[in-house]
Amino acid sequence: MNRPSLRLRLALWAAALAGGALLGFALLSSWLIYQAKLDRLDARLERAVPLARPGNGPDGRLGSGPSPDTGLGPILGLSLGPRLEADLAKDLGLPTDSEVGLLLINRAGQIVYQSPQWSIAPAQLPALPLPSAGGPRRGHRRLLTVQTDAGSWRVSVRASSLGQLAIAANLDALQQEMTALQRIYLLTIPGLLLAIGGGAWALAGQALRPVRQLSQSINQVTAQGLHQRVPPATEPEFEPLIVAFNAMLERLERSFQQASRFSGDAAHELKTPLTILQGELEQAIQQVDTGSATQQALSQLLDQVRQLSSIVRKLLLLSLADAGQMSIQRQPVEFSALVQEQLEDFALLAPDLTLTAEIEPGLTVAGDRDLLTQVIQNLITNAAKYNRPQGWVRVSTDLDQQWVRLTLTNATLAITPAEADRLFDRFYRGDPARTGQTEGLGLGLSLAREIARAHGGDLVFTPSQPNQARFSLHLPAVETTRRYPCP
Repeated sequence: MNRPSLRLRLALWAAALAGGALLGFALLSSWLIYQAKLDRLDARLERAVPLARPGNGPDGRLGSGPSPDTGLGPILGLSLGPRLEADLAKDLGLPTDSEVGLLLINRAGQIVYQSPQWSIAPAQLPALPLPSAGGPRRGHRRLLTVQTDAGSWRVSVRASSLGQLAIAANLDALQQEMTALQRIYLLTIPGLLLAIGGGAWALAGQALRPVRQLSQSINQVTAQGLHQRVPPATEPEFEPLIVAFNAMLERLERSFQQASRFSGDAAHELKTPLTILQGELEQAIQQVDTGSATQQALSQLLDQVRQLSSIVRKLLLLSLADAGQMSIQRQPVEFSALVQEQLEDFALLAPDLTLTAEIEPGLTVAGDRDLLTQVIQNLITNAAKYNRPQGWVRVSTDLDQQWVRLTLTNATLAITPAEADRLFDRFYRGDPARTGQTEGLGLGLSLAREIARAHGGDLVFTPSQPNQARFSLHLPAVETTRRYPCP
């Protein structure tokens, strides 16, 4: 699984940190708001009894006048009236009188009065110590929250020398307010996180722009583009990196030019002496007796000189390709016929291998015939050299849209990914276990690819089935190319 990009990770981290902060803020603010509202309700409960409206009633029942039997109302500081619950609800800031409950208990523990909506059992209330009969009229007070089937209630309990008074306020309205607030948080926080993540994404992209420019410059660096430089960064944080990279490019360009110049000069200087030496050896062979030991020795020397000449020629071509100076004489080349010509001598090159060819006629490319011949020969030689005993080689050509394609597949031992990455490296030769031959210096495939690219095409290694090697050569087709049915 690929690791997410740095830009995405920065945006996710920013959203995660902001989400944690917003969640903490939501929880803390909800708790603080709830406590503030609860404290305000507690203060109103403490003030509720003295603020009750006065009133009298002739029947001695609460709500219609003071009770002649107990006198608890005046002693507790409570003025009994016909609309006591309604007045208490108004004082407590509650919407209806059903949200308020009142309970009066005398000193003997008998319930003197209980509101119709009262749902709290006396056992759920604290047993406050009552002052002595001759002591102060008002005693201890207690605030608590009680949970019942009818909901949650905030209760104020106070005691006097004659009994106990409890006033309860329903917390449903307060909890509904908190639920509405939490719903607002749930609706707004995701939108805020998206906005923060998007902003972090944009800021990260802006901050990483110099890195992208540096990456683009690195991707454009080739043997022909070492003169390119990365423009200075506007952000001072990236300036040292860009300066160091440009300095590295300058050193690399200078070293590459020196190496390319040396390779080209050396190959050019060796070309003439080798040509003269080859001519002298050919003339000497003709002057000695046929089949003599001298002629055999001279023939071996001539083979070595020819091999050296081939190596020098390849090095010269590679140095020209590196410098972007490979001269291509573009002329129409009948590519199908050229491939067929090079396959005619395959039986002599590898008599123990089976060749299968599917050559589509009429394929034409524009290029240098000699250089294209070199490419095909290198591919065929490589397929014959790195093959299995009694193996096989398949060669096919076809037209793929605007490209003429040559595909060459051969049997071989397994090629590891590490070997596949180095197939086109110069002077790299495959594992000796895959071939019993030691000829060559590992320049064939590298030169073939450089020639293909100089023609506007490419040569690639395509992994296929196990124990197989497949190379595909693509060259631009010319307008004269037509499809003909294969015979």
